[in-house]
Formats: sequence, C-alpha cells, structure tokens
Amino acid sequence: MATILIVEDEAELVKILRSYLEASGYSVLIAKRGDQGLALWETHHPDLVLLDLNLPGMDGLDVARAIRRKGETPIIMLTARVEETDRLVGLELGADDYITKPYSPREVVARVRAVLRRSGAVRTVNSVLRSFDLVIDLDAHTVTRGGDGVELTPTEFNLLVAMVDQPGRVFNRLQLLEAVQGTAYEGYDRTIDAHIKNLRAKLEADPKEPQYIETVYGVGYRFRKE
Repeated sequence: MATILIVEDEAELVKILRSYLEASGYSVLIAKRGDQGLALWETHHPDLVLLDLNLPGMDGLDVARAIRRKGETPIIMLTARVEETDRLVGLELGADDYITKPYSPREVVARVRAVLRRSGAVRTVNSVLRSFDLVIDLDAHTVTRGGDGVELTPTEFNLLVAMVDQPGRVFNRLQLLEAVQGTAYEGYDRTIDAHIKNLRAKLEADPKEPQYIETVYGVGYRFRKE
C-alpha cells in the first residue's frame, strides 16, 4: 500500500482528498502546516507528497526545496496560484506535477497514480479487481460476473469499485456518496440506498439475501470478504 502525505490547510479539501485516496487503496498522512509536513516526510518517508503552496508555518515552495535537498520523493503541487511564474518555480524545484484549484478529486487520484507509475516508486495499483466471481476492469470500465457482462451506470460502477477495493471495510453513506460524487454536498446521502438496491438487483442471485454487499445496520454497507 502506497502512502500519500497531504500537506494542506483547508480542512474540507483534506477530508475529500483523504476519502478518495483511501477508497483507492492508499494510506494517507495529513499535515496542516508546512513545517509539520516536512517533519512527517522526514519521519514516515511517504511514497508521494500532495503539497499546497500557501501554507502556514512554512511556504510550500520551501517545503519542496527541503525535500529535494534530501530526497527524490514525488511531489504534486496543489495551489490556487495561477501565475505562470509560480508554476515554473514549482516545476524547477523538482515537482512532478502541478494542479491548480479548483480541481476534481478524481483527477488528483489519477495524477497520483500516473506520477507513482512514472517514478517507479511503488507497484502500480491494480487495474483489475477480482472478488468471488466478479471481475472489475478499471481501465475498460467493465464488470463481469461468472464471465457474463453486467451493465452498470457510472455511479454504480464507482460505488462497487470503492467497496470491492477494500473488502470488509464498513462505509457509511456519506463516505460512499463522496466516493461516487466527489463531494458530500452534491446529493442526499440516502440516495446511496437506492444505488445499493440497484447494484444488488444486477449482481445478486437473490437481492433479498445478498452475498456480495452486506448491510451493517445503523452504519452503512460493506463488500463481504472472501
């Protein structure tokens, strides 16, 4: 499991990024100050750093300089700055990628995967998930059950991937909503129940006695471990 260090002082943004990255199988460390982020990097040696430029305690560019003096950890800079000079300075310091706010959390996860793949820092995240008789191809965006294709909507597909990627983990409705929509505020969390019902209708032999997606009463849902 790759470890991603997020150095960012916007709490809501950190919450969403963390949810997406963990749903994609990454371990996540959080720092809200630049100096704290550098200390975590020195202590934990993460596989990649998501680094905001405007930080209290220590500017993001200074953090990047300090990291580059001591190591080659991949860095993706996150910033609201739009000036070309800021971008060029960041890249000249050795940043591997540069994302300007606002951005999609899915885009960030995709960039993280791409940078890790290019750097060879860790094993590439599996593009195919398998559990029981289900095969989920992330690149082709297809699902088969026992060799037969299963037609899912994009929301159903993302919901299934989030759960299958971490079997046995209990997700509450808000976490699942974030995983499929990108933010906790774009929909009512009870809509997840409708998506789960539709998924079960397409995947389960008997939706009333589900074998894949289990309900954890009072909490949410989980995909059953083999």
